[in-house]
Parts: sequence; structure tokens; C-alpha cells
Amino acid sequence: MKVLIAEDDLASRRFLSKFLTQYGEVDLVVDGLEALDAYLMASKEKAPYDLICLDIMMPKVDGVKVLKAIRDFETRQEVLSAQRVKVIMTTALAETDYVNQAFKIGCEAYAAKPIDTNKMLEVIKKLGLIE
Repeated sequence: MKVLIAEDDLASRRFLSKFLTQYGEVDLVVDGLEALDAYLMASKEKAPYDLICLDIMMPKVDGVKVLKAIRDFETRQEVLSAQRVKVIMTTALAETDYVNQAFKIGCEAYAAKPIDTNKMLEVIKKLGLIE
């Protein structure tokens, strides 16, 4: 499994990275623009991400806008639904508006911080990314 973690908070980034590296290759970025760059570069290199953990509140471009850009790109590239990158939105906010917006745009799941690794693992298994 190839994972991109887009998270501006160092502690959250380290925690997620340490947890997810046991399941595959993990790349880290600290803002929305870097997340988009990493996603587009991986797609162009024909080595797309399987999972993106996307923080909602990030500098430069927020996670919801990044998600929208990714889904728009996939639509333009005619990526089949089953082939789309799986996105889990992460946030410390209890901002239901942002979460609802993210689900409308097409995220697969949502994880509140602090991240519960057991729940996260359950979601990743349900998405079919690991056994």
C-alpha cells in the first residue's frame, strides 16, 4: 500500500507515519499544495497512491479543496470509481460542515484527532487496502 499523509502538525504527522509505515510506503507533506504536487507526480509516474490521509485545516490550500482537485483530476482522467485513490479526512475540528462537504466531494472516511489506530485500521481494511 502506498500512502500520502498531508498533515501540518508535526506530532500528528509523526504518529500517522509511524502507524502506517508497517502497512506500506509512506510519503509526508505539510500543506495542501505539497499534497496536490505529490498526488499529481505519483499519478504521472504511474505509481499512484492507494490512500491519502488528508488534514482538513492546512496552510496554503485546505484539505477539502485538495480533495476536490484530486476528484476533478480523476474525473478528467476518466479514472474508474474502483480505481480512485481512497481518502481519509483527518481533523481536530468538530466542524461537521467541512466533514459533510468532504463526503459530498468524495472522501471515503473521516478520522477525528487524536486518531484511534484501531478504528483507522478497521477503515483501511474495509476499503480493501490491507487484509
